[in-house]
Amino acid sequence: MPATLEGQLVVAISSRALFDFEEENSVFEAGDDRAYMQLQLQRIDQAAPPGVAFSLVKKLLAFNEGLPVGQARVEVVILSRNDPVSGLRVFRSAQLDGLPVQRGVFTRGREPWRYLRPLAANLFLSTNEADVRQALAAGVPAARVYPQSAHASAAHPDEVRIAFDGDAVLFSDEAERVYQAQGLDAFQSHERERAATPLAPGPFKPLLEALHRLQREPGAMRLRTALVTARSAPAHERAIRTLMDWQIEVDEAMFLGGLAKGPFLREFEPDFFFDDQTGHIENAALHVPAGHVAAGVSNDG
Repeated sequence: MPATLEGQLVVAISSRALFDFEEENSVFEAGDDRAYMQLQLQRIDQAAPPGVAFSLVKKLLAFNEGLPVGQARVEVVILSRNDPVSGLRVFRSAQLDGLPVQRGVFTRGREPWRYLRPLAANLFLSTNEADVRQALAAGVPAARVYPQSAHASAAHPDEVRIAFDGDAVLFSDEAERVYQAQGLDAFQSHERERAATPLAPGPFKPLLEALHRLQREPGAMRLRTALVTARSAPAHERAIRTLMDWQIEVDEAMFLGGLAKGPFLREFEPDFFFDDQTGHIENAALHVPAGHVAAGVSNDG
């Protein structure tokens, strides 16, 4: 009987999102892929430094600790534009860092997003914007990792912390379109009048659902989620009522009314933060690991 990932939280991740390969990548960007391959092979027994999403991956994989073979709750798969030879170092680095990663797809520069479908991935993290956009178009929650983001705090070793923006991430961009076209007053009026009407799902609702299921599993590792949004009262009500309609709880909700998100995220200390607006991501990345969700009206064109 073939192996299956059914029922697991599946995270597909590029090598540069998991490890800090920025020095090696500069050789590749110079247009010499052979020199890049040779450099990776020379360093095969040298563990690559942790990348921006390393903490998230390590903590999610900890949900499998103590479980019998075949009953894992989380699967992490390397999905990379790297060549197979360079993939040797990726797997070796994972081994040296104690990450039980056993599956990978290496496409040597070709688009890897098609492999998200047979993986039934719940999340795709990559530093390549085009790959992220294609994954989102295919219906897979995906974010472009900012390699220069601050790394996660080590203050919560037994708790995964994940923060989400609302509109165009967890929710549809319906309200954001009103805001951008008509301004704040129209947005507030629109949301007040529709407070009891749930928002349509955004691209990251499936991930939030999968995390909610994982959150209820017993074990030593815990999971804490936060909604961090520029909304404020009275527009807060529709967001909360939407989550209630979905029967999904978040542990914290921050309605910031346009305040910079970075300082609040610094206090929450997430292992990762997802937002659709590059300005918010650039501010957040000064403090926490962050990824851009290239979805919704803010990313049209």
